[in-house]
Amino acid sequence: MPYTDRKDYCASINENFGCCLAVEKLLGCEIPERADYLRVIMAELNRIASHLLVTGVFGLDTGAFTPMLHTFRERERVLDLFEEICGARLTYHYIRIGGVSQDAPEGWLNRVREFLDYFEPKIDEYNQLLSENTIFINRTANIGVLTPEVAINFGCSGPMLRGSGVKWDLRKNDPYSIYDRFDFDIPVGTGEKGAVGDCWDRYMVRIREMVQSVRIIRQAVDGITEGPIKAKLPRVLKVPQGEAYTRSETPRGEVGFYIVSTGEDKAYRMRLRSPSFCNLSVLAEISQGSMIADLVCILGSVDIILGDVDR
Repeated sequence: MPYTDRKDYCASINENFGCCLAVEKLLGCEIPERADYLRVIMAELNRIASHLLVTGVFGLDTGAFTPMLHTFRERERVLDLFEEICGARLTYHYIRIGGVSQDAPEGWLNRVREFLDYFEPKIDEYNQLLSENTIFINRTANIGVLTPEVAINFGCSGPMLRGSGVKWDLRKNDPYSIYDRFDFDIPVGTGEKGAVGDCWDRYMVRIREMVQSVRIIRQAVDGITEGPIKAKLPRVLKVPQGEAYTRSETPRGEVGFYIVSTGEDKAYRMRLRSPSFCNLSVLAEISQGSMIADLVCILGSVDIILGDVDR
């Protein structure tokens, strides 16, 4: 499991989540309800932290330094919540096979609510600082246009695909865990400032996804139940013989885990479907005819993590 933390180190919780889903599918084990709620809360907090990182750094890519200071300020508060529940701030190893490593400490859920109350108005602040900034719009609108057809043909997913106007999110279209219990929307690019699928659309999808993550977390915090946080599994886990493939939605898109078991305590084969690899592959296609200065913006709007590309 700790290897999955390092694959996409900006979305370690989401990677833990995807791997556990595959192993649990082979095991056929039932996850305690409280653990499912904690998984969703942590995954959506990690989505917010990841999008805050790329939002701030993308502003820096286009010459805007100040927004990064604002987004990192909020990201630190998310990392404080992570540190409190699992002791780590980057590679968490929090989601475990059968549940989660430990329960939320006393008062932690209230501190999550306090963070959401503090954070939601900050999104308007980002829009004033960056999203509606004339220079930023000129640097990103009509740049690196990714059409829906090209996005689908290259296997793009996540904000890359949704930025092109394709309404596809596994949390809605192929729900896993308990995502089918929550009410939220899927933001897509609409070409507000330029062409559908440009750099501005991809950026704005991430801003709006943070709003939806806040909605999901609020519902999860309100609906969480008391109870165990781990399924009863043997200390030395031998997974039944067979194979399983599961997919889930990380901040960068669709991650897939394919596992083959021969009945031992280690996987015989494990193969990963990486969203960053597919998203990066389209770079040459959407950069043709662009200025070198625009290439910096286009790459920044893709939001790759090289550990995720290399696997």
